[in-house]
Amino acid sequence: MGKKMFILIVVLMSISLVGIIVVQLYWINNAVESKKGQFKNDIQKSLGSVAERINEKEAFFLEKKYEGILENKLLADEAQIKNFLFQEIDTTTKQKFTYGGTVLEESFKMPVDFLDNDSIIIKRVTGKNDFFQSRLIKGADNLFSSVDEKRYSYTKRLKSVERSQFTEIFKNLNSTKPIHKRLSNRELNETIKEELEKRNVHLDFKYGVYSKDGLATKLKSGYYTINKNESYKYPLFFNISGDVDYELYVTFPSKDKHILSGISNILILSLFFILIIIIAFSSSLYQLVRQKKISEIKTDFINNMTHEFKTPIATINLALDSIKNPKIIDDSSKVLRYVQMIRDENKRMHSQVENVLRISRLEKNQIDLSKETIDMHDTIEDAITHVSLLIEDRKGSIKTHFEAITTEISGNEFHLTNVIVNILENGLKYSEGAPVINVFTESTPKFFVFKVKDEGIGMSKAVQKQIFNKFYREQKGNIHDVKGHGLGLAYVKEIVEKHHGTVIVESEKGVGSTFTVQLPLI
Repeated sequence: MGKKMFILIVVLMSISLVGIIVVQLYWINNAVESKKGQFKNDIQKSLGSVAERINEKEAFFLEKKYEGILENKLLADEAQIKNFLFQEIDTTTKQKFTYGGTVLEESFKMPVDFLDNDSIIIKRVTGKNDFFQSRLIKGADNLFSSVDEKRYSYTKRLKSVERSQFTEIFKNLNSTKPIHKRLSNRELNETIKEELEKRNVHLDFKYGVYSKDGLATKLKSGYYTINKNESYKYPLFFNISGDVDYELYVTFPSKDKHILSGISNILILSLFFILIIIIAFSSSLYQLVRQKKISEIKTDFINNMTHEFKTPIATINLALDSIKNPKIIDDSSKVLRYVQMIRDENKRMHSQVENVLRISRLEKNQIDLSKETIDMHDTIEDAITHVSLLIEDRKGSIKTHFEAITTEISGNEFHLTNVIVNILENGLKYSEGAPVINVFTESTPKFFVFKVKDEGIGMSKAVQKQIFNKFYREQKGNIHDVKGHGLGLAYVKEIVEKHHGTVIVESEKGVGSTFTVQLPLI
């Protein structure tokens, strides 16, 4: 897969994922907003019913209270109700409230053209009332006994109009009282609760009644304060002019939980599917990147392996051609030298193939890891002898610093020897000039620890994270600048983990690297 095609696929997948998530979130948001709108509508209807019930109940009790006065006035003759006064004394506030009113019926003619200059009699019924309030003073019982007779007049009386006029007067009288005397907290609370339950709203609520000036009244639940963003309001009482006199505010502390509970199943499913989509996309993208990386690494491995095999094969061919030369075939010493060269190159190719097969067998758990008690100091010294000639050839040095007290572990001597050899060879490969390697050992109550420290070129943090991956090799332009297939350290990690140990690397560019292996003691 080309780089451009890979980027295009990743971009298209990302756009699709983002689009799907945005659409899902859009529908979730719409569902939540719809539920909020439905909830608000239910609350407004409930509060409207609460206000209607309270006003109707107040009107009913007023009519019952003043029913005798109404009946007497309606049965009275015209002269008796021409002008009337109604007085009520509030003993708590020491105030006297006086209402005066009349019903006026007027008839007048209006000429019209389409009825042969006849006229139509128009009848108009109107009412008027006045309100007086004063402090109640001892000995002033007749303070409001005189009323301006000229202000009230009527020509004819209708009983239905008169009853309506009297009822309106009593309502106006009642509106002068403090609201907590017109309505109790218990009654308001129960009315709100009943109306909410009719619309399946079973939530705890807080309420408060405020005047038109925004002042709190005694009708409230606990220490209620208005939260305009969370409260629902509705007019509760109107004044004489028809303006809102008091407003009812209701707040629901668990409103959001109630709204979400209605769509919780759909919401959970949507979020679950979004999570699955994200996981699937992330996994797919990870696999794409991983496969692309593995493909690149394997391509490098094949190229490197081809190069590694090409050199010994060419050497073997040259040695065979030389042996067939009549001048050389009779020289036994030269023949033996070429035969040894062929053997060494063949051994070199065999070891390279064996490294690949060894990793394959490890992955399939087909490698024999029979364990026995071994001394790690002896194993390390044995591994050093395998690379001593290579170190001498490059005029380098290797020093040991054995400080471990307990050195016996349960392990496979052959594979642990290969582990140490691979680490030492890694130090040789990545050292410029004469390699300098130090081997340290120490023991803890549970582990044997050995460290291999070189003074080579070191590696970056990014390389340290990849160094134990199969086929990985740090490249510097030419992929063949360092011999190998990127399998040695992967083999090290596999073997150490099979022994229930750990291996880590610490490195700094231009300073060197330190490999630390920790193996459990017997």
